[in-house]
Amino acid sequence: MNNLTAARATMAFSLGFHIIFAAIGMTMPFLMSAAHWLYLKKKDPVYLELTKMWMKGVAILFAVGAVSGTVLSFELGLLWPGFMRHAGAIIGMPFSWEGTAFFLEAIAIGLFLYGWKRMKPWVHWTTGLLVGVTGFISGIFVVAANGWMNAPAGFDWVDGVASNIDPVKAMFNQAWFHQSLHMQLAALQAVGLAVAGIHAWLYLRGRAPDLNMKALRIAMVFGAAASIAQPFAGHFAGERVAALQPAKLAAIEGHFATSRRAPLTIGGLPDAETRTMKGGIAIPGLLSLLAHRDLNAEVIGLDQFPREDWPPLVITHVAFQVMVGIGSLLALLGVLYVWFRRRGALPRWLLWAVVACAPLGMVALEAGWVVTEVGRQPWIIYGIMRTKDAVTPVPGMVYHFYLFLGLYLTLAAATVWLLRRQILAVQQKFGG
Repeated sequence: MNNLTAARATMAFSLGFHIIFAAIGMTMPFLMSAAHWLYLKKKDPVYLELTKMWMKGVAILFAVGAVSGTVLSFELGLLWPGFMRHAGAIIGMPFSWEGTAFFLEAIAIGLFLYGWKRMKPWVHWTTGLLVGVTGFISGIFVVAANGWMNAPAGFDWVDGVASNIDPVKAMFNQAWFHQSLHMQLAALQAVGLAVAGIHAWLYLRGRAPDLNMKALRIAMVFGAAASIAQPFAGHFAGERVAALQPAKLAAIEGHFATSRRAPLTIGGLPDAETRTMKGGIAIPGLLSLLAHRDLNAEVIGLDQFPREDWPPLVITHVAFQVMVGIGSLLALLGVLYVWFRRRGALPRWLLWAVVACAPLGMVALEAGWVVTEVGRQPWIIYGIMRTKDAVTPVPGMVYHFYLFLGLYLTLAAATVWLLRRQILAVQQKFGG
């Protein structure tokens, strides 16, 4: 691997790992708080044990997320000094606010972990809720910085130098809202369904049925609601991408020629050499309608951009198809769950469907970030700075890739081992 490839591989693996734990760290405190709230209301000891089990998971995952997030902050400077030389002064504000939210989150975790019987019950519950709230705020600030990379704002770029910097305008750029909305719902969806799937599997095996059914219902409140809302948020995000990054939209859809009544292609693969879509089902006018709310609207194609400015087409298109396909399936699962939950009974086939879909939210989450990051290429700052111009000139980045790969695999193994111990301990206590 050359320096650029090694740096991109390192960043891709680091982000792919961290985004999972960031999503868990944002969502699990809300599940924990919901279980705690039910215990305080109903005085059911099962909810207390569920709260403490998830509390220990939150503590473990917070530590892992803190480590992987810290590594990422070092990687920005280590791998992309050209980017940080210009971007640091412009988007430093969301990173500093993210750090503040992170510290508040750490304080809230400490208060919740050690506040049992030392605080009034509802004050103690509030500290647990604050863990989730501050985690969500932290995630929004990070996504705002990424949004700036997709829709740079808050500066003038003259002769390769940024001037007239407005950090507030940079943070609240045109991409921050739709990216944050899409990401936060994705976190709730992925984690809610993953937790529900684990407890559904344990329930179906006869392990601590009362505890696992209650856990499943709490997790599905978040997972099902987010799954139903996500297609609407995704559609809104797609409209914004059409307006702000037409080259990315064209790559996502394999749309080569600018045209009106542009078709949406389901499946297939884009062929850059022949500038055609190979296979797939084309639905006339649907891309125009979804992107611009008009069947006859013009959709800009890749023919409007120099070939060297095209994103990698196959990866971007396939990742988007995976994300949308899974999102549609999970939305259907969410609707079915709400339907049967309102009828008062959850059939076993639906519980098995929850088990089968448990990992899919995480797959969709990763695919979505592939679309966001790969679809922006060859730019690290869209339309301003190319990725190849931001990479470090220092040789040997491939060794950093192997180092970080080993670090993250070790962290993943340790995390799985610790979480498995916590789950098994509670299951055995409740007859599992």
